[in-house]
Amino acid sequence: MEKEVKIRGLLIDPTTNSPVVLLKDVSSEMMLPIWVGPYEANSIASEIEKLASHRPMTHDLLRNVIRQMGGEISRVVVTDLRDSTFFAVIEIVANGETVLIDSRPSDAIALALRADCPIFVKESVLESSRVDGISQVVDEDEFDFDDEEVEWPEEIDDVSDFKM
Repeated sequence: MEKEVKIRGLLIDPTTNSPVVLLKDVSSEMMLPIWVGPYEANSIASEIEKLASHRPMTHDLLRNVIRQMGGEISRVVVTDLRDSTFFAVIEIVANGETVLIDSRPSDAIALALRADCPIFVKESVLESSRVDGISQVVDEDEFDFDDEEVEWPEEIDDVSDFKM
């Protein structure tokens, strides 16, 4: 089973100074934080902000190649959590067949934003995250940084809606 998620926020973890993407279950208040690299966070942020670059960036290039070869990105799925590392796949439909491409979640998320396709997380990943020492599935009211109250917008559509 899988749960559809949306990007709820993109912020910096003050403890590790690393970017974090918050994925929120669309049917509950549960959120899954995934720590990502700075380049991937920048790519995700630029797509959230709809900032156009003069030349295609890596995730734009990948989307363009898939489209030019007759494929369509149908969805991305965070599939596994092993040794505190998340795994994902990108589902591409080409010539009537579904092809699964192994991916880091951060790249899959950046590509999903560009392809305007849904993001899913396997329930087994959510369950594993509850007991993992680094990543925790949290309820929205439990997730905050520096003990300050954080109120999340319903959708991210403005630069002011996230911290970077």
